[in-house]
Formats: sequence, C-alpha cells, structure tokens
Amino acid sequence: MNIKEEQDFLVNSKSLKDVRDFARNIIDKSPILQNQKDELVLAIAEAAQNIVKHAYKDMATTNDRMQIKISFEDNELEIGFFDKGKPVNPENIKHRKLDDVKPGGLGTFFIKQIMDEVVFKESPGWNNHLVLTKKY
Repeated sequence: MNIKEEQDFLVNSKSLKDVRDFARNIIDKSPILQNQKDELVLAIAEAAQNIVKHAYKDMATTNDRMQIKISFEDNELEIGFFDKGKPVNPENIKHRKLDDVKPGGLGTFFIKQIMDEVVFKESPGWNNHLVLTKKY
C-alpha cells in the first residue's frame, strides 16, 4: 500500500491538535502501522511542537506555515517537516538528562526512540527540512 499526503499548518501551538489528527488519519490508512500508531503520532506531534517552540522561538506571532509530508511505501514510513523559522543546527539538539525529572525537554528523546532515522536535509525554499523514517 502506498500513501502520500501533505498538509500545511499555521505555526502555532493551536495547530498541534490538527497535526495529530492529520497524522492519525494517515496512519489509519495502513494496517501495518496500527501497532505503533500512538507512538508515531507522538513523534510527529513532538517534531511539530519543536518547530513552534524552537524554530519560531523569538517570534510572538507569525503567519508562517509549516508543511508536513507523510509517505508510506515499500514498508518505509517517511515524515518530512518543512519550515521557514530560525535555521536549526542539528549539533545543538540535545534532550535533557532522563534523571532530571520535570516536564518538557524530552521530545527529541522520544522521537529518536520511536523512529529509525532522524535527519535534517537541504530543501530549496525552506530553512529547515527534518525527515523522520521508520522501516517495517
């Protein structure tokens, strides 16, 4: 089964529910992905939240949109995130220590635990292009 869908979302925390709904609806189309649906939706939501929280950190409001592309073919799920926020230096991305018990700061940890590959790529017209990959 091949799935390819994309959608744009306003870059704000109110859009995160729509991101989760979009992800859930696409994952529901593939029986292979059902066993990890909640984890995959979490990874997608965390990545989108990181865009809102970090790439647009110093912007009180913006009309910018982030684009999310989800494809599943040849037993590989790929989720692409595109935004025009502050360019990300992947070397600066670190989650907090696990024994430091407090809310927040573990999104990248969860993403890396759930997905097989997490990479930033170049993409003309976008400042950031994050790709999450999971093989089945």
